[in-house]
Amino acid sequence: MSSDEERIPVVAAVGQAIERDEIVTTGDLCERAARAALAEAPGLAGRVERVTMVSAVFSPSSPLGATELGEALGLPDGHRETTTVGGNTPQWLVTRAAEQIARGELSVTLIAGAESTRSVRARGGGDQLFRRADAVEGGHDPVVGTLADGLLSPAELAIRLYQPAQLYPLFESALAARDGRTPEQQRSHLGRLLARFTDIAAEHRYAWFPEVVPAEELSLPSPSNRVTAEPYTKRMNAFPNVDLGAALVVCSLAEARRAGAADGVAFVWSGADAAEVFSPTARPDLAASPGIRAAGAAALGAAGVGIDDIDLVDLYSCFPSAVQVGAEALGMAVSDLRGLTVTGGHPYFGGPGNNYTSHSIATMVELLRRRPGLALTTGLGGFITKHAVGLYGSEPPAAGFRRGDTAADQRAIDAAALPVAVEDAAGAATVRASTVVYDAGGAVTSAPVVADLDDGRRVAALAEPDELVALAGRSIVGARIHVSGSPATYRVEHEPATAGR
Repeated sequence: MSSDEERIPVVAAVGQAIERDEIVTTGDLCERAARAALAEAPGLAGRVERVTMVSAVFSPSSPLGATELGEALGLPDGHRETTTVGGNTPQWLVTRAAEQIARGELSVTLIAGAESTRSVRARGGGDQLFRRADAVEGGHDPVVGTLADGLLSPAELAIRLYQPAQLYPLFESALAARDGRTPEQQRSHLGRLLARFTDIAAEHRYAWFPEVVPAEELSLPSPSNRVTAEPYTKRMNAFPNVDLGAALVVCSLAEARRAGAADGVAFVWSGADAAEVFSPTARPDLAASPGIRAAGAAALGAAGVGIDDIDLVDLYSCFPSAVQVGAEALGMAVSDLRGLTVTGGHPYFGGPGNNYTSHSIATMVELLRRRPGLALTTGLGGFITKHAVGLYGSEPPAAGFRRGDTAADQRAIDAAALPVAVEDAAGAATVRASTVVYDAGGAVTSAPVVADLDDGRRVAALAEPDELVALAGRSIVGARIHVSGSPATYRVEHEPATAGR
């Protein structure tokens, strides 16, 4: 065995779990997925040095979840930890583990995560976000990862603009306006894009909705598929009410070989991380992701390949705008024949909170076992905010694992933040992104915008109540508005050159 194999990182084993009937906990699903992974390489169980549990978002989990998982699996004593919030986390964890293995600091680690949201709702838990406390009686596992503090600025919080189902449609409006589409035309465009995702979900044994859905059924508003926030229908949104778990065993090739699992590994070629300007209101271009562009370019460059060399792709897909800006940032068309998902995406595979990307990585490993090639996954946290990109191959990289450097890009992104007006937001402005939010009965409840004040500052504002009915079904990107008050509200003064009707 070559000594170099001690420093070649691989994903040696993967497991996924789904529950549609029994009431389960997040810990139950993590254990099931981890047992499935370790069953692929039983010899690795006694070699696990670290257990990481990906933080749950939509369902409760124990603050000692990683410790309890290690005990349930009978793993050796070692480091136990959980993570901060963010859908970028699983890929970030793999990149971190690969770097540590390449440096000789780690040999075997288990990464697991799950959401038991269906079970929570079945028990009458309702819709809520669960946050693990930093300190609880009885202790907690150490926490790793980038903090979520500052994902929203006072500008968004002042107008209660903090729901993903409202913010992502704002990004979508900027994309639609750039391409000259009305909300209705954008819905049709998205129906065609997402119908291809359902084709993939229909073939995935762990997909929550394993069915092919025609584009028109996704894009046409109906009683069962209402418009939630322009231009999205219900079936274009992430679906978090799932019981899904996934686990990954990352180790050195040498350890995989000792365990007799070397033939089924996927080699970790490279990884990179970056972030946007945290406040969506302060981002110069609401239809682009310089963070994904930086992380993608760094990961590809570190591996010595280009996007055309990639065979399999999974883009983070909580909402369609994330898919589109991700594809564009990586230099891909949304119609790319390789496809943009290997799972079916959050709306159709299911959106298990922070842990979705563990499922996409696990699926990539299974696909690479069946066909040689290179695979790329992206993870995304916040509001197209925190990004992680990873490359995997059926063969080892010629130059070994490399972590891409995004430091210079990150400094440039951070420096590009626009000044934002909050309490003193007033005056004429031009709308850069807009949406109209509806309740379950189809009534307009709000119409937030992000706009450029004439003094050069950005502002987030809500429509005056008596404007709401007239805004239904419309995009007002490009319109001239007048902003006043605190929290900031607006009135439309001049329609955009091409009204989004």
